[in-house]
Amino acid sequence: MKSDIIAKIGQTDILLPSLIADGLRANNQVKARLSVLQAAARHARGPDGPRFDLAAECRAVDLDPVRMETLVNGATLVAGDRIAAPGLAATVAAIWSDVATMAHAVESGAPDQGRSARARLATLEPRASPEPADTLDLAQVAQLTRIGEGGGDSLHRLVMDLHKDLNRLAAAQAEEVVAGAHAYGLHAEDRRAVEAFMRGLESTARLKFDHPGLATTAMRSGSRLIIQNDIGETDAHVVVIGIDADAVTVTYTDVHLARTRFFVNLFRDFAVEWSGLDRKSAEGLGDDGVFYLVTGRHPAADLPARDRFLTALGAALVFLIDWNKARKVLRTFVPKSDAVTVLEWAAQHRVGHRAFLELGGSELVAAAVHHAAPSRIGFGDRLDDTLGRAGAVDFLKAVLRISAEALLRGGSVRLARDRIEAELVRHLQRVDGALLEIVIRQAGIARDIAAAVEQAIREPRTEPVRDRTALAVRARRMEEKADQIAVEARNEIERFDANRGIELLVDRMEDAIDELEQAAFIASLLPGDLAPELLAPLSALSAGAVSATEAAASGVAAAIDVSAGHQVDCEDSLAAVGRLIRVEHEADDAERAVTAIALRGAFDLRASLSALELARALERSTDRLASFGHLLRARVLVELAN
Repeated sequence: MKSDIIAKIGQTDILLPSLIADGLRANNQVKARLSVLQAAARHARGPDGPRFDLAAECRAVDLDPVRMETLVNGATLVAGDRIAAPGLAATVAAIWSDVATMAHAVESGAPDQGRSARARLATLEPRASPEPADTLDLAQVAQLTRIGEGGGDSLHRLVMDLHKDLNRLAAAQAEEVVAGAHAYGLHAEDRRAVEAFMRGLESTARLKFDHPGLATTAMRSGSRLIIQNDIGETDAHVVVIGIDADAVTVTYTDVHLARTRFFVNLFRDFAVEWSGLDRKSAEGLGDDGVFYLVTGRHPAADLPARDRFLTALGAALVFLIDWNKARKVLRTFVPKSDAVTVLEWAAQHRVGHRAFLELGGSELVAAAVHHAAPSRIGFGDRLDDTLGRAGAVDFLKAVLRISAEALLRGGSVRLARDRIEAELVRHLQRVDGALLEIVIRQAGIARDIAAAVEQAIREPRTEPVRDRTALAVRARRMEEKADQIAVEARNEIERFDANRGIELLVDRMEDAIDELEQAAFIASLLPGDLAPELLAPLSALSAGAVSATEAAASGVAAAIDVSAGHQVDCEDSLAAVGRLIRVEHEADDAERAVTAIALRGAFDLRASLSALELARALERSTDRLASFGHLLRARVLVELAN
């Protein structure tokens, strides 16, 4: 138990069982050390006597038998009745320290007896003297080890009395285990609350894997039940829960302010009144002796509501272990706030982050990048630069989930790494898919312009002149919008370091839109009495342009899902490419037909020139779309090869 921090926040009642255990351990050690002193004195007086034989006793009370053996077997007489031995001064100091520990434990549970013992100790303990280190009078050894006669006091007598007091306190604090918690002096009604807390703790404890922590102590203190959990290994990281008849009070301490806020946020679905975060100081606790304390109070409307909150408290603690370490790792890939978002998601979905750290943390992600996307994500690059902010967060969530599943199910680490690489590839494909959707928006604008041109050709004599002029203005506005979309696409491609093949598709579609806008401008100038023999091939050309834009859009839409392995999408995309090439051939024939009719016929210059220029603009748009189709076909085949 982290007694220093618990004492600092004023929750000393929960310390009593631990202090009693410390006192009893000190009792065992002081008696062993006194025996070592006696053995050293015997060896100094008779070096040829039996060698050190207290190794088993020392080992049983956690004393180093080698040091004790060195002390005993190295003891010699100096200056008559004085002994010298290596480590003698330290052993004597440890004896007095052990007795002080026993007195402190007794005072915590029985203040009057403890104060009396401290007074006796102060009388018995000699003042520091300038005598040589590691030497001691034989008379002092006898004084330390004698029991005391004729009513006189002695250190040994004090040890015996303190031992009796500790035994009485221990009997009053008899330990039992309730649902895995070490419990002391519980009332019958306390067990339900302890079980509720431990139910939550056990539901997630496996997510800490081999990491130490989550030891729980519960005890009755007057009218209040207190539950304490030491969480992990950080000195100032502890939670103490006080349970009264009408409320549950949570006192949480941490050396990391960000983790403290994270802890508070885990309970946003409960009605908890949290105090302001207090910055505390305690020498030896946390960085620069600083830690943070927050207190929350949850009104207990009834026992079921109280138990739900206690269960949630227990379940949340595992997600605090190594939290800051996980946050630092995630911050190398995404911004700070997104790293916390990932950890909050992992806690809410009972995934946690410990498995991620166990499998390598940053190395796990770096390996996936190296194998799956070395050309798109460089060393030290953040994932949000390539996947986008939302995509990077989603990918890291998947990494934590896959890691937890692998360790919980005892699966292959190699398989987990392969799954993470596949997940990264899917996210990269989603980025490409989002960029291809921009191309579809371009194709939609191209189709709108082509359809407007087709309508202008089909109804040249019935459409008012002002409407034909408006066609050019409307097409110009659509072309400007398409230019903005193309700029947006190039910026996104650059930002995500996406496949440059997508940029080529954007360029070809932009070229096609430019040609269609030029066609719309010329169509707005067509004479109203254009000969039917010219209108027929022009109408076929414009219809072909509309069909080509539709084929381009459907081909890209199908190509987005080719990477998912859908055979039908592959076939649809390639079929659309075939339509683009076919339309381009038909447009060539129609453009030549217009040229032949215009040059052979007896039309005025305005009619011939407008028909020729419109045919050429439409044919050039289908050329650009056919080139777009060839690029799209190459992309689909690459996706299939992968």
